[in-house]
Amino acid sequence: MLLIECNEIKKYYSDRLILDIENLKIYSEDRIGIVGGNGAGKTTLMNILCQRLEPDEGWVKQNGKAAYISQLESPDRKNISREMASKFGVADAWDLNMSGGEKTRFKLAEALEQNSVIVFADEPTSNVDMEGIELLEEKLGKYRGALAIISHDRTFLDELCNKIIEVENGKIKVYKGNYSSYRNQKMKERERAEFEYEAYVKEKKRLKEVVQDTKQKAKNIRKTPRRMGNSEARLHKMGSQRAKANLERAVKSVEKRIEHLEVKEKPAEQSGIKLDIMDSDRLHTKIIIEGKHINKTFGDKIIFKNAEFNIYNGTKTALVGPNGCGKTTMIKMIMDQDAAIKIAHGSKIGYFSQDLDILDKRLSIIGNVMESSIYPESFARLLLSRLLFKGESIYKKVQVISGGERVKVSLVKVLLQNINMLILDEPTNYMDINALEVIEEALKNYDRTLLFVSHDRQFVDAVSDHIMVIEDKKIKKYTGNYTEYLSRKNRTKNFPEEENRESIMILENRLSDVIGRLSMLPQGDNREALDREYHEIIDKIKDIKGFL
Repeated sequence: MLLIECNEIKKYYSDRLILDIENLKIYSEDRIGIVGGNGAGKTTLMNILCQRLEPDEGWVKQNGKAAYISQLESPDRKNISREMASKFGVADAWDLNMSGGEKTRFKLAEALEQNSVIVFADEPTSNVDMEGIELLEEKLGKYRGALAIISHDRTFLDELCNKIIEVENGKIKVYKGNYSSYRNQKMKERERAEFEYEAYVKEKKRLKEVVQDTKQKAKNIRKTPRRMGNSEARLHKMGSQRAKANLERAVKSVEKRIEHLEVKEKPAEQSGIKLDIMDSDRLHTKIIIEGKHINKTFGDKIIFKNAEFNIYNGTKTALVGPNGCGKTTMIKMIMDQDAAIKIAHGSKIGYFSQDLDILDKRLSIIGNVMESSIYPESFARLLLSRLLFKGESIYKKVQVISGGERVKVSLVKVLLQNINMLILDEPTNYMDINALEVIEEALKNYDRTLLFVSHDRQFVDAVSDHIMVIEDKKIKKYTGNYTEYLSRKNRTKNFPEEENRESIMILENRLSDVIGRLSMLPQGDNREALDREYHEIIDKIKDIKGFL
């Protein structure tokens, strides 16, 4: 069933054309993810489709009722049924004091209760913890109507979508499949574009060489020899002229072929981003951050009770847990050098905060970044360009750019400082997917210690090699990325307790062996491999004990 149709849509902001859409149809079976860079027009498109915003040109037809969810707006109705409230784990009345995750769940419950034929959701996963996002996935997955979702959460788009609409330079392009399928199609498009460009360059070069060779042949046609008789000379001259004319016609013919070649533009190069930090700044301590006997309360609420943790040198640790469990509190305790937390001497921490307080709004983008950068401006420009700050846009004042763009500028500024450790608190919020993947690439290549908070499961999975979970006012550490953590968690929970204790006993025997070998090595010998094995065994024992 056709739910929405729009035709010849144009939308301007001042004299800038934001959207120019020839035609778009949405059917009842469509579950659409809308993607594109910050400021590309995704929210504008959504508002036009659900008739919350009038286009400057063109028309939109809508069949049936639509529901709309936005992070920035209150729901249309302030009450929901007790049944829906129970399903979504929220109160049945809207309350401004709800957490971000509770507000999103309430809005979704309210939208699904309206018996709408399509739900529009603008960034529904922002400020929602991983458990909350999985609940949204479950409820939207069971919804029988159409979906149109703007989200930077790639796993969310993979789970729910069967179409992707890409918004770029005011135009839209529709791809069948989920987000991963869209990325594969984009990669094949790029490979095809590169092949066609190389073929175009090669053919153009070949034809130009033919022109040059033919022109040279025409130039080399021999003139009439002086000793030749008149009649012979005339015949020779006529032959030479005919040959020269033929060659000149051939030249013009080939030149016409060059003119009529279909021009292929060179695809923009995607330069890799690697943060090469000087070895002199490298820390050599095994443990970079150590927390012991950590206690923290806010009024009557206990956040941490005798908690402890270690962050090892060179690890990339994701700090996870439900909203309100203390993730940001823990990071602030580290940055404030709480008495219970010890930081290795010589640490230079680059800190990204959600409040973006490192930016000077009076300065330009490039001015902010270069204010504390140890890298040359050329490298800063490269990183900014990968995040879609190109050309003159880097001279914009920070006070006039969007919230998502400020997030990107703040992160670039942190990455380019003189640091040997990174602490990032929710760097993925409000960041478009293209930028997210660039930052993900940079952090995967980062060869120093990283501690970060993010609710983006794919980002956590791609970057982390350790998971630190806040549970029951304690901090538990696990080796591996998020997928490995979940797999071990599920596997361990399904094992009988006796098997888990047997695994601990085997690991403890291995640990004794490693300790024995370490004690036999003289000081100064290469102990790095044994040290690493020692810490890995310790972490595995803690992993299993954490699930008992």
